[in-house]
Amino acid sequence: MKKIVLILVFSLTTLISKAQDLGDIILAADDASKLTENYISPVMNGLMYSMNGGWYTTAKTHKKFGFDITIEASASFVPKDDEIFQFIPSEYTYSTLPNGETSLPTVMSSDETETTVEVRVPYNGNTYKVASFQMPGGIGGDIPGNAVPAPMVQLGFGLPLHTDIKVRYVPTLNFDDDVEAKLFGLGLQHDLMQYFGPLDKLPLSVSVLAAFTKMDVTYKINDDNPSDEIAITNGEGVFKMNTWTVQALGSLDFKIITLYAGLGYNNGSSSIKIKGDYDLTYDVEDSNGNTVGTVNESISDPVNLNFDANGVRTTLGARLNLGFFKIFGDYTLQKYNTVSAGIAFSFR
Repeated sequence: MKKIVLILVFSLTTLISKAQDLGDIILAADDASKLTENYISPVMNGLMYSMNGGWYTTAKTHKKFGFDITIEASASFVPKDDEIFQFIPSEYTYSTLPNGETSLPTVMSSDETETTVEVRVPYNGNTYKVASFQMPGGIGGDIPGNAVPAPMVQLGFGLPLHTDIKVRYVPTLNFDDDVEAKLFGLGLQHDLMQYFGPLDKLPLSVSVLAAFTKMDVTYKINDDNPSDEIAITNGEGVFKMNTWTVQALGSLDFKIITLYAGLGYNNGSSSIKIKGDYDLTYDVEDSNGNTVGTVNESISDPVNLNFDANGVRTTLGARLNLGFFKIFGDYTLQKYNTVSAGIAFSFR
């Protein structure tokens, strides 16, 4: 379990830390949050869609006290339209792009090109605080399929009344003293065929599922370049995510193969907070563009972003049954289409 979560946390912090290029973006003053939001939103949306995957491989519930252990990975594909974002000047107070550029890559773009952003903030009469930084390019070309991954381990257990409880749980884990993560997910799947008399003898299974997942990740933001324009004290990134899904499930359960499908609704919310104290250094220019000095400025907790994703989902999948050992894969149609695959050990 710890290794699976380590992969998830590593993927998440790699993507987010790339987006939070704080040595640069914070210099954009009030525009920093908007730039960060536009740049990182495909990762946040993709992760929320991925985390709602992999809850089931059949609509059939366990007998009482039956159980399964599932190891799976879901990956949500970022649409082409979300690989770039439009830089609309009216949405930014102090930031401009040179050469009339109108679009920038998001974190999930395959375009690694960095783009210069120029910052000009009115200051003390007819002078301006000025700075420039490189908006980072994307890393989509380094990720297979340009998809946001979410590996997971899950335990399912048969309760009375033809109901399964499903649990995803990771206690607080620390990685290299810089990253702390914990996760909890809970799902309930209830069989409906029991209410249709002799129909429950058919290979057809129908059930309903409700599930949610909560994940918290905290990581330190270190001052790796003390000589640049930003000094960082007690820097910390805080990521929180909550997702839930409700679905109607159906499956045809044969001895060797199971065909399954689901139709339902996803909802997810997440937040990123950048905490700590940040000392910024700007050049000061007069109205003619001449440098007349420098100024230092301190800000605390500069970024607080919230993201939401929701919509209908439709899943089709198949599972190969080799005794208690199962191999499965499925594909979900939603805003960020998602593929899930894995293995399970199931004891009815």
